[in-house]
Amino acid sequence: MSERGPAVVGRSLRLAIGTLTAIPVPAVTRVSPTIATGAMVLAPVAALPLGLLVGAIVWAGAQATIPPLAVALVALGALALGSRALHLDGLSDVADGLTASYDRERSLAVMKSGTAGPAGVVAIVIVLGAQAAALATYVDDVRSAVIAGLAVCASRAALWITCATGVPSARPDGLGSTFTERVPGWWTLLGWAGLVAAALLVDTWRGPVAVALAALVVLLLVGRAVRRFGGVTGDVFGAAIELALATLLIGLANA
Repeated sequence: MSERGPAVVGRSLRLAIGTLTAIPVPAVTRVSPTIATGAMVLAPVAALPLGLLVGAIVWAGAQATIPPLAVALVALGALALGSRALHLDGLSDVADGLTASYDRERSLAVMKSGTAGPAGVVAIVIVLGAQAAALATYVDDVRSAVIAGLAVCASRAALWITCATGVPSARPDGLGSTFTERVPGWWTLLGWAGLVAAALLVDTWRGPVAVALAALVVLLLVGRAVRRFGGVTGDVFGAAIELALATLLIGLANA
């Protein structure tokens, strides 16, 4: 990469925050390949404010003895607002695209329309329901709240897979095309291996298994997208994040 230095890191982080969250930051007017790569690599870091928000709500709910499921739903609602619900929209669009037609162009057109069909609604209900049911078990103590917040950040590592080199873009336009094939394969492997190792601190066997399963779920989604759509899109990015989060929350519940 030709660009170096703290300024590039700063622009990459701003791009990641501006793209993945609703936090207002100065716009990055020129997105070079290096900055696009940095933005995706720093995606979990950009999600730290959202992780802190979810963790704070979970902990506060436990102190106030509010029903755990209600706390979980509020936390997930705040997370959706904090990300402009872009990832949920991607999940809905991918579900509609996969069920609309076996024709690639028809599926991509359905995904680009932005409207939620029956499959998209069902996907959101099931995935959000799974996230809420799992997150309710974290409404306990500070440790559980911290794990919940970290799961939010770690779920953004799904982008290390969806944006890995060798994973093609389904179309030349759209948000996804800016970031497709920007994350080096070695970083994807090293980054996820690091997450698996870090998960040992949560639980010596459930932690690594949960992270490995999250990576597997994202890989399966990407494989399906490549076969059906010819590659990935921004919607696939969002769906991958939501599925990774659900897998992590379920896998780490009561750890």
